[in-house]
Amino acid sequence: MTQRLTPEAWLAAGLTALEVDGPTALRAESLARGLGTTKGSFYWHFADLPDFHARLLAHWADIATARFAALAQEGETAIARLRGLGRAALDAPAEPALRAWALDHRGASRTLAEVDAARQAMLAALLAELGLSNPELARILYAARIGMADLSARDGQTGEEAMATLIDLVLALHG
Repeated sequence: MTQRLTPEAWLAAGLTALEVDGPTALRAESLARGLGTTKGSFYWHFADLPDFHARLLAHWADIATARFAALAQEGETAIARLRGLGRAALDAPAEPALRAWALDHRGASRTLAEVDAARQAMLAALLAELGLSNPELARILYAARIGMADLSARDGQTGEEAMATLIDLVLALHG
């Protein structure tokens, strides 16, 4: 007897497909084939492809925001938490593909803007704990995180040392 797939299984498959093949892979037929099932299973859980896309984006946003929030709270000091965010910033494999999708998909663009705003606010609050209240510092660090993740997806390098260097530069302002 085959196991019935859950919506979560489809969403996980969607994130993997997005990471590996980009947004064109987010189709019922290709996802079903990858999961070894039929399109009927897809449509049991999702009204249509736009419904799947909306739920996939909400799923990604929940994961991405919660993970960033958890990392922003890990560590005994604000400096340790900032360094942890820098190290972990590059561990978001589907994000470069999601950013590319957001260029021509209104829902992806809206979701990405909301996640980016929430993450920048968390980063700004962490920097404020260090007495670094200029909001542009959070924006610069966050932009570097985005760019480094994109470069890492393309060249296979982690970028961890570059992020650590940037964080050291910001921390030098602290003091």
